[in-house]
Amino acid sequence: MITVLDKITIDQIAAGEVIERPASVVKELTENALDAGATAVTIEIKEGGLSLIRITDNGCGINASEVRTAFLRHATSKIRNASDLMKLTSLGFRGEALSSIASIAKVEVLTKTADAFTGTRYVIEGGEEKALEEAGCPDGTTFLVKDIFFNTPVRRKFLKSASTEAGYICETVEKLALSHTDISFKLIGNGRVILHTTGKGKIQDDFLELYGLDIAKALLTISEENEDLGIKVRGVTAKPYISRGNRELEAFFVNGRFIKSKVIANALEDAYKGYMMGHSYPVAAIYIDVPTEFVDVNVHPSKLEIRFSDNEAIYKLVYKAVKDALTGKNMIVSNILKDEKDVVTEKKEKIEALNSVHIPEPFENKPPKEVIPVSVAAPSKTSEEKGAEIKKPEIVKEYSACLTKEKTEPQEQNVITPETPVLKESAEETTIITEVKPPIFEEQITDAVQTELPLDLYKDRKAEFRLVGQVFKTYWIIEMNDTMFMIDQHAAHEKVLFEKTMKKIRAKEEFLSQGILPPAVISLSMREAECLLRNIDLFEKLGFRLEEFGPREFKVTGVPAELVDIDYEVLFKEILDNLLSGREAGSPETMLDRVATISCKAAIKGNNYISFEEAEQLIQDMFELEDPYHCPHGRPTTISMTKGDLEKKFKRVL
Repeated sequence: MITVLDKITIDQIAAGEVIERPASVVKELTENALDAGATAVTIEIKEGGLSLIRITDNGCGINASEVRTAFLRHATSKIRNASDLMKLTSLGFRGEALSSIASIAKVEVLTKTADAFTGTRYVIEGGEEKALEEAGCPDGTTFLVKDIFFNTPVRRKFLKSASTEAGYICETVEKLALSHTDISFKLIGNGRVILHTTGKGKIQDDFLELYGLDIAKALLTISEENEDLGIKVRGVTAKPYISRGNRELEAFFVNGRFIKSKVIANALEDAYKGYMMGHSYPVAAIYIDVPTEFVDVNVHPSKLEIRFSDNEAIYKLVYKAVKDALTGKNMIVSNILKDEKDVVTEKKEKIEALNSVHIPEPFENKPPKEVIPVSVAAPSKTSEEKGAEIKKPEIVKEYSACLTKEKTEPQEQNVITPETPVLKESAEETTIITEVKPPIFEEQITDAVQTELPLDLYKDRKAEFRLVGQVFKTYWIIEMNDTMFMIDQHAAHEKVLFEKTMKKIRAKEEFLSQGILPPAVISLSMREAECLLRNIDLFEKLGFRLEEFGPREFKVTGVPAELVDIDYEVLFKEILDNLLSGREAGSPETMLDRVATISCKAAIKGNNYISFEEAEQLIQDMFELEDPYHCPHGRPTTISMTKGDLEKKFKRVL
């Protein structure tokens, strides 16, 4: 028997698509806050968001007459008809988030618009309305989400531990903070401030707060533009010695929205080939601004994936932007040799400093940039003690210490200085407002231009150095000025052979083809076969000779002559995969992995003796390379240590 499901069941099914875990609630409600024009957002969680999620913003608020409507399915202020989907500028648009959250949790919202005298309190639990009343509250919106999945125990059973769920929320807030660097985000977990961004619009500052000073100092600025298509690529990417074993710190944003994209990831990682070892992934935040009609964002329940109308254009722009940023930079790894106890002490001091300073709520200071008001006067009377007629709801009682009767106006911020406390007087109370700058933000990255290491061995092509000798039959030691360099003879020779081979390949418009006997037969899928037929000229230019041998089979009679001893079938599949994924397959860089393997096999190995004369010639060859800092597989060829580093280790200086 076919029946129509009831509203609550329909909402819970829809919630399964939109709300996967507490982090999904944080994402949806925070994006709503950003769409509402907030300049500051505070997220507080308890027990990993399982028992409590509180999100407060200083946005435009919701009109009292529209609060109930906002929780209906597909109720939205972002679009009016289907044509609006192709010109979206907001993060949300479907009108599913509030309805989905309310169907699986206990939700209380307190909201007020700037022109309203009082705010509105609305309570809805499991999709059933419990209360709708007037309430005293500041401008903006506060959501209180309790007991997520309380009415769907099976869903709750599949959640992870509180600490794991808190980690997912932290990752979500990190990505939101990076997507809107001009917004101040604060995340509080079980009463402790986990992160707080300045909202000054500097990517480097947010990286400093979110990922630490080591990564922030290693950032390189990227920028590229296609004026004809109206596409801009900007952002930062870290030097290759900063890497991770997964893609968690690869962040991509399209028109302010955090997304996951294989096209962008491929472009980023391909640009790092030769700079980074295999199974290592770069740290980057890439922002792409495109015309709204260029993308379709309505292809994923959580809006994490989008569709580009021209994948190849996106790939080329991102690849070039990253490659240009890496080219010509000093990539010699400096050996800092920090003691482990020093690192632990630094982290402990950072956490203590962050939690020792009062950081205002969004409604206390708009925008919360430099000025942080701290009340040192006696606590003011509550509205109940003053005989206020407006009922004070539970949400206000729980956080009454954080609420203020009126917001600090922007013009007041301009006259407050650290040396001059300001008295704010009224008929009922006197409060001292002073500025306290959180120690966590004292160490800022001042500019997008990165600080290079003090000395680059390869920067000056005629640099004078002293070859000191060899250790462990592998590493050559060089002295230049006040810096000691150590060169891996195998990695160095491998890179010299690699670049010489690549130069020979690039110098030719077409690769020579070498016949093979017997010919090889390659079977492809229908999609691969169609792609090959469309690009048959490209494969022939690269040195392949191909003949159709059936509906989806091709006979290979010739392979690139420049690359001896290659696995030509692997190379063929790599080129084909590049074409299918939007990569640029026609460049010599397509051969990079094969050339790297050949160079590695031919290079002098570690533990092999070479003379001083041979070592000097190898180093001189390194001066002529485009990138002498890495072997083709991404390992460093050279590391350095300054005289000052050595003196610190020997306690000559403190």
